[in-house]
Amino acid sequence: MLEHPNFNPVALDLGFFKIHWYGIMYLVAFAQFVLLGRLRLRLPHVARLGWTAEHIDDMLFYGVLGVVLGGRLGEVLFYNLSYYLHNPLEIVMIWKGGMSFHGGFLGVLVAMSLWARKQAMPIAQVYDFIAPLVPLGYAAGRLGNFINHELPGRIASADLPWAMKWPGIAYPVHPSPIYQA
Repeated sequence: MLEHPNFNPVALDLGFFKIHWYGIMYLVAFAQFVLLGRLRLRLPHVARLGWTAEHIDDMLFYGVLGVVLGGRLGEVLFYNLSYYLHNPLEIVMIWKGGMSFHGGFLGVLVAMSLWARKQAMPIAQVYDFIAPLVPLGYAAGRLGNFINHELPGRIASADLPWAMKWPGIAYPVHPSPIYQA
């Protein structure tokens, strides 16, 4: 059985300022969106549609807003509504944690829909362009979950070679963030 490496979620602590691994994973996801998006511009069928580097930069801006606002709103509405109703100021405290994949996904869909409308582009064309750019960003997020000891999998047999002893859990589990990454 493997043991979770029990990473420190803080990559760099300057005392007054902390950089968390999960935040770094968001930056990795955003950077790969730009890099892969610019590579897609070289594809003949993409070039014929008139996509530009400026489009990618604009979509990144909208996408960041969508994933952060949607992710936080999803956390609040789907997982901890009663807590946040009693502590409304904490809704904006994203540094305390709490982002929902489902909310982030919905937030990006809304943001890209707004961007497509602003550009007078068919939404299906926008979704088709970004769809291949999403999986690596998702993988970066799941690696961040692994580093943060989040989303342990189901109970696993101790005989399973990759079963993992997870921090705070007495029984072996599947390392689901690694599977998903």
